[in-house]
Amino acid sequence: MRLKDIAIFGVGGFGREVLALIKDINKVSPTYNIVGFFDDGYEKGIMVNGYPNLGKTEDLNKWETSISLAISIGSPVIKKKILDKITNPLVDYPTLIHPTAWIGDEEFVEIGKGCIICAGNMITTNIKMGDFVILNLECTVGHDTIIKDYAAFMPSVNISGEVTIGEGVYVGTGAKIINQLEIGEYTIVGAGAVVSKTLPAHCTAVGVPAKVIKFR
Repeated sequence: MRLKDIAIFGVGGFGREVLALIKDINKVSPTYNIVGFFDDGYEKGIMVNGYPNLGKTEDLNKWETSISLAISIGSPVIKKKILDKITNPLVDYPTLIHPTAWIGDEEFVEIGKGCIICAGNMITTNIKMGDFVILNLECTVGHDTIIKDYAAFMPSVNISGEVTIGEGVYVGTGAKIINQLEIGEYTIVGAGAVVSKTLPAHCTAVGVPAKVIKFR
């Protein structure tokens, strides 16, 4: 079977972690031919962990064969801006799930396109996840949770059951979200915070319990 060409957008630390994730997928089930990276902020041709930076968005838009792309950008806002600039119809966005991630009841878990689910994640049941969501290392997602497009969760975030996460929410390392809450779109939750009350959109909340410190 021919392996599917794949590139990673973003040569930073998370991009290199996604490279390792794809290699781990291939160890279990050979799926992808890694061709390199794309990044608007780095010189074309530089080598990153053994793979070339193939250029910027404009080079990707001129790519002449079908290619899968992993958007390895933590910031939901920047990720959405990058996706809005990609116009090549030959680009597709697979969801990448590390072999060690546990999905409790796959029949009742919906995961959209372009998601990146890293090692050690635990996802239970009756969960709906939108497009381009990131679950970094060792996050947990409880039952009946809804996560909308572009949301990003840094390592060791715990989401209890019946939580609704709005589009573009960013949750810092080690934060905890108590059950039956809602977090409004493009809100930022600081590292280590404990969210015990519903949070509005476009705010930043930090602390234990999490309190809103500003709106954007």
